[in-house]
Amino acid sequence: MINFNYETDFKLLNEVEVAKWILGVIDSEGFKVEEVNYVFCEDEYLHKLNVEFLNHDTLTDIISFDYSIGKIIQGDIFISVERVEDNAKDFNTKFDYELNRVIIHGILHYCGYKDKTEKDARLMREKENHYINKLTEH
Repeated sequence: MINFNYETDFKLLNEVEVAKWILGVIDSEGFKVEEVNYVFCEDEYLHKLNVEFLNHDTLTDIISFDYSIGKIIQGDIFISVERVEDNAKDFNTKFDYELNRVIIHGILHYCGYKDKTEKDARLMREKENHYINKLTEH
C-alpha cells in the first residue's frame, strides 16, 4: 500500500497514477510492498527530522526511513516540496519531473540502490530516468 500524506498545502493531483507507478517499479525490481508512507512537507519540517534523526544540520529534498525486511518494502519517505521546487530551477527542469525523480529515488534506495559513490550515483540516475520514462509513457 502506498499512502500520501501532506504537512503542507501541496497535494499530488494524480495520487492513483503515481501509486500504480511506484508499485510497478517495486514489482519490476523484484520486491513486494507492505506499506510506504510519503509525507510531503516544507524545508523547516524536513530540516528538523534531518537534525534530530541524522545529525545533519542541512536542508535536503528527501529523507527516507527504511523498515524493509528482505524483499518486503516498508518505510516512510519525507519530501520537501520547497527543495524540489528549488532543485527543479537549479537543474532547469520541470517541477513534476524533479518531484517524480525524488519520489522514485526513495523507492530505489529501498530496493538496494546506493548513491554515495560516483558509480553508484550514475546507476541510481539511470534507474530514475528509466522509471520516470515509464511513467511518462502512459
